[in-house]
Amino acid sequence: MTRFFFIFLLVVTSNSFAQDKERVIFTKGNEWFTEDVTILNKKRRNLLLVSQATLFTGSLLALDRLWYDDYSRSSFHFINDNQEWLQMDKAGHLTTSYYSGLVGIKAYKWTGMKRNNAIWHGGLTGTYFLAIIEFLDGKSEDWGASFGDLVANVSGSMLAIGQALFWDEQRIQLKYSYSPSLWATENPNQLGENNIERLLKDYNGQTYWLSMNMKSLLNIQYNTFPAWLNISFGYSGDKMIYPYQEKQDVTHALQRERQYFFSFDVDLNKIKTSNKKINNLLSIFGFLKFPAPAIELREGSFYFHPMYY
Repeated sequence: MTRFFFIFLLVVTSNSFAQDKERVIFTKGNEWFTEDVTILNKKRRNLLLVSQATLFTGSLLALDRLWYDDYSRSSFHFINDNQEWLQMDKAGHLTTSYYSGLVGIKAYKWTGMKRNNAIWHGGLTGTYFLAIIEFLDGKSEDWGASFGDLVANVSGSMLAIGQALFWDEQRIQLKYSYSPSLWATENPNQLGENNIERLLKDYNGQTYWLSMNMKSLLNIQYNTFPAWLNISFGYSGDKMIYPYQEKQDVTHALQRERQYFFSFDVDLNKIKTSNKKINNLLSIFGFLKFPAPAIELREGSFYFHPMYY
């Protein structure tokens, strides 16, 4: 339920991580060169490691007491929940792990750690953190650890790591959008009792996007081509009152449906102004899909949305 607040908090925090570089002078043959290099700052590294360990341990203890303590415990076990909510919950895990990885990479680079080490250690932050949730789920009688969640967590981390290693930038981003749905009032306990809860829990209103930057991906050299222009492919589900269709068949004569979208998007990280505060603000909200016209494919039919969010 808290994952999008967690993403927002992570992205806000990431703007405080700025790398320190030192200009060194070296020679090749008879020629002199200068180069900016990062230097490992042991104080920053130790601060980050202690902070990370404290966060992980504190999260484990807090969640165990505040959330899971109200439910019956069991021995650690796995469940197969891959058919729940048309896999929308897995898309949420993927997105949370991805953005955790981005912030982790930035944080480890801030310490001056070697590039590849920073990318791998930082990029796996989401997988490590969400493993805490899976462990607690696995010890709960009402739930269980999920292989599908673990795969989604690792996949989100690898999307961040792979692009950082090969491109040193995120040309393909995961994004989120939300519009109120018609179905939350039918099951407020699971889909949310108010608008804030529904932002986090109502999968009918959420859409997850794969947003790709055209100029970077296609290596377009024209200066007039907008660097901020993305195309996006979205996925969502509709008419989901319960996690599984079987429960819905008993209570509602309603068949849940998958939705696929194509739309344009704006990469807010590519918009640079002369004001650093504005740039940081744009970066903070970069995980949100920009409202734009969209084409939807649902049950074999196409629909056009003049503006979709």
